[in-house]
Amino acid sequence: MNPNPDPHSPETSNLSEPVLITQRFIEATQKLNLILLYALLVGIVTGFIGTYFRLAVEQILHSRSHLATVLENNPILNYGVSIILSGIMGYIAFWLMRQFAPDTGGSGIPQIEGFLDGVFPIRWQRVLPVKILGGLLTLGSGMILGREGPTIQIGGSAGKMVGSYFRVSVEEMRILVAAGAGAGLTTAFNAPLAGIVFVLEEMRPEFKHPISSTRSIALACVSATITTRLINGQQAVMSITHFDIPPLDSLWIFAILGLFIGVIGYLFNFFLVRTLNWFASLKGLAYQLTGLSVGAIIGLASVIYRPITGGGDDTIYWAFDVESPGYVLILVFLLRFVLTMVSYGSGAPGGIFAPMLALATIFSLGAAREFHGWFPQLLPEPAVLAIAGMGALVAATVRAPLTAIILTIEMTDNYLLILPLLITCLVAAMTAHGLGGEPIYSVLLKRMLAHTHAKSD
Repeated sequence: MNPNPDPHSPETSNLSEPVLITQRFIEATQKLNLILLYALLVGIVTGFIGTYFRLAVEQILHSRSHLATVLENNPILNYGVSIILSGIMGYIAFWLMRQFAPDTGGSGIPQIEGFLDGVFPIRWQRVLPVKILGGLLTLGSGMILGREGPTIQIGGSAGKMVGSYFRVSVEEMRILVAAGAGAGLTTAFNAPLAGIVFVLEEMRPEFKHPISSTRSIALACVSATITTRLINGQQAVMSITHFDIPPLDSLWIFAILGLFIGVIGYLFNFFLVRTLNWFASLKGLAYQLTGLSVGAIIGLASVIYRPITGGGDDTIYWAFDVESPGYVLILVFLLRFVLTMVSYGSGAPGGIFAPMLALATIFSLGAAREFHGWFPQLLPEPAVLAIAGMGALVAATVRAPLTAIILTIEMTDNYLLILPLLITCLVAAMTAHGLGGEPIYSVLLKRMLAHTHAKSD
């Protein structure tokens, strides 16, 4: 007997309508259970690879920091070693990317969105090893890049790998890739809810998400979280003081902060795209030595003043711990802004979430310390403004305020600050939109499409 009878065949035409409905329900349930099982596997794979990727980056940076400490009494050797190491790491990363997988450049998020929109392929066999190695080298060199870009592209590639192995349909493949992307963000920041919301909010134009798809994404993020916590512990990514709820009469300050960060977000996108275009216009030897040059610049900067380099975690800790006045933090913000443009604008494999979180935190804390000096009675604790502002730049540039709010809360474990976060992030996003800015990943996807069409012509 045929286990999947055709409802229009003579054999099934005699079956009652309730029987046919029951058969279809059983088939749909079996199909749903399979895709959920695949999503569970995608989350585990992403959590495993992404967590060890993060630990490897931390180990490289720790080793380099130890080396700098050993060489600190010999400045010339310290500068030379740092410049040469970072330059070589940058050169190898760019060579791997250009030679084997050009689509691993940047964060990888536009590439994932392009796949979900049906305009870009995911060559997971090449993307996985090159993104892992390239990301280790660029982040290990001290470039101002985030680990979330590589882990999101790793997660999307893991979804494509699992889907290819089990030969799923085109629609199911899209679900698994989206689930992997969410699991990648989850793994980078130990933030499962942010991973789910990121896919539903940021990738909404490309990804059609019925209830079954949302369940798959949620399951992948949950399994990725369990995997990463089994390996690396259950603590929040950032160990920051838990702050009390600020008084209601101080909430207007958070709106003003959101306004300023919204302007910064607009400028961030403006300069980032132009920096990308400038690096893309390089030819000949200048093009070939991009990785070497950028790496060497970062290596030099890391010796001059370490807080202006690196992905951002250490810089955020530094900002909270140091007793520097506000104008010093603003100066560090400006220097990191420029070096972020250079690092990401070069096309290096790495993300911009973490650098934006650091930029917003430094600016917010610097502004808060200056403001607190003038009006101490209005803002009892300046660091509260830094937490509220942390996700605002992501909200303004990516235009994903819910993701930014939830990510900040899960990263810092400061759930009591949800109202200030809402105000700051929403005002920042609305300000950037009002200035005419577009979401950065939409701009990058359009840019990639234009570049692809130009090459094909």
